[in-house]
Amino acid sequence: MARLLPGCCRADLGAGRGVRDRLTRGAEYARFYWAVGFFWMASLLWSVVAGLLSLLLPLRIGSRVGQFLIMVGFRFFLWQMQLLGLFQCDLAALDRLRTEGPLLLAANHPALLDAVLVISRLPRVVCLAKAELWRNPFLAGCIRLARYLRSDSPLSLVREAKEAILRGEQILIFPEGTRTTTEPVNPFQGGIGVIARATGIPVQTVFLDGSFPYLAKGWPLFRKPEFPLVYRARLGRRFLARGKTHEFVEELEHYYRQELARKPSIISTR
Repeated sequence: MARLLPGCCRADLGAGRGVRDRLTRGAEYARFYWAVGFFWMASLLWSVVAGLLSLLLPLRIGSRVGQFLIMVGFRFFLWQMQLLGLFQCDLAALDRLRTEGPLLLAANHPALLDAVLVISRLPRVVCLAKAELWRNPFLAGCIRLARYLRSDSPLSLVREAKEAILRGEQILIFPEGTRTTTEPVNPFQGGIGVIARATGIPVQTVFLDGSFPYLAKGWPLFRKPEFPLVYRARLGRRFLARGKTHEFVEELEHYYRQELARKPSIISTR
């Protein structure tokens, strides 16, 4: 009997740990799904209101209101996720850009949250976005009010980019055009070169690092990752577009590949 007691105790302790682990995972699931659901319901509500405001407010006032409130909403979401113990964010490097004038912010794009991370720190930024987002009920009203840039027409894109620059705004661009599928970056698209040449403003490189591929290409929205997720933003070199457009794009892509080879974008949590 005495020999059985230690084994029984160990079994009881193991069972107790198993129950605690399941309860911990269950609590994480609850916090995660509540936070994501709240974010998308709030986005839908604000999209409806912002869509109406985009019809009523003058362009300059509307864009300022829209961009500022998107920043506030994204910052609240990240603060909430940190408060719930789900995220850890170090985005302080982006704060140095708040007082800068017009810039093209070129960021790598490992996951869907990348725009949220950058925009949460900057009050006067517009994003180059795919045309289908203008039909997305959760985002359409918001991006119309904020005067984000559509990527489907090169001529209108350049015109709208110049107008944004004249309003003193910064433009967020993901040169890959979509989320990264081939490490360290996908081949760069020509849009950033066209805008950089047409506007003549500097291109500030931004590197976004993460600990887990949550919402990477092919990752479903409601599939739970491993928590906490750790995110970091860091600034790289600043470029001016000189010479031919394709040569500038190639130079920029080479820099990203070189920099990410030297310092990979995956953060170790160990």
